[in-house]
Amino acid sequence: MVSFPGLDQDAALLQQRIDRFHAVREQILNQVQQVIVGQHDVLDQILIALFVGGHCLMTGMPGTAKTLMVRTIADALGLVFRRIQFTPDLMPSDITGTDIIEEDLETGHRKWTFVEGPIFGNILLADEINRTPPKTQSALLEAMQEHACTVRGNHYKLPEPFFVLATQNPIELEGTYPLPEAQLDRFLFNSILEDLSADDEWKVIDRTTATRSVKVQAVTSAQDLLDFQQLVRMVPIAETLGRYVIHLVRATRPKSESSPDFIKKYSNFGASVRAAQFIVLAAKARALSHKRYHVTVDDITTMAIPVLRHRMLLNFHAESDRVDADTLLKQLVAHVPRPRES
Repeated sequence: MVSFPGLDQDAALLQQRIDRFHAVREQILNQVQQVIVGQHDVLDQILIALFVGGHCLMTGMPGTAKTLMVRTIADALGLVFRRIQFTPDLMPSDITGTDIIEEDLETGHRKWTFVEGPIFGNILLADEINRTPPKTQSALLEAMQEHACTVRGNHYKLPEPFFVLATQNPIELEGTYPLPEAQLDRFLFNSILEDLSADDEWKVIDRTTATRSVKVQAVTSAQDLLDFQQLVRMVPIAETLGRYVIHLVRATRPKSESSPDFIKKYSNFGASVRAAQFIVLAAKARALSHKRYHVTVDDITTMAIPVLRHRMLLNFHAESDRVDADTLLKQLVAHVPRPRES
């Protein structure tokens, strides 16, 4: 039997990276679940977003621990955490930073000095992002897409890795500004926090009304997360599954020949090719998280709804019939033929 030392060494190194990925993921969940009760799907989606380098929009009622969840995850990751409380009077420079004039006391010369804003961190919590006008919301666009910001013509790179985890309240309309479609499209997921079960609510009461406190320990590093993002992209996906993703995304567009009648009736606009990219990346991360080294149809269908729900622009027919994006997407997943898996 012929041996290839270089290949054997590469295989051993790759296995070490995979083992490290699984160990860190379990450690993160163990740390976070000491504080957060339930919401397993949302936690999985946030971790997948981190493992593929994406951003996550968290939608939930007040008191569902959205902010606490993000802060706890940041503590477990050991990354630089920043928080912005979005308000109607927030300005773009309050996010990106700005130039100020400083005087050298020795020479008397004045110069422009850039003062970094809270965007210069690893995890940015954009709390109640829909409470600030579109002009300030859009200050995040370049950062989310390019991991950089431009101030007074100067280009500044953000630290890596960089994630935006934004929260919004689905029921408040007074004093809120819906997110522009261009910004919504930058979010990998729109994760919805559902009501807890009665048993889980009791666990919350029991934990938060006693004297016990939990200290969350950092279990990973920025370099680990950057390595995991590369590792996820190495997971293979069959061409048949890739084309299945394309069929799903194209079927969300009412002008597409492949879109079913219920999409044409209730939808004004569907998802772009960026949605297909995100579904594939999220499916790869889910497969690796479940200790599989290839993508399955279940990975795709599980990730499709949280990736697509905020990319569907519904019309007045949907509003009058009380049809939401999740209902349409569940119908769509059932409608599009699933490919055969070998």
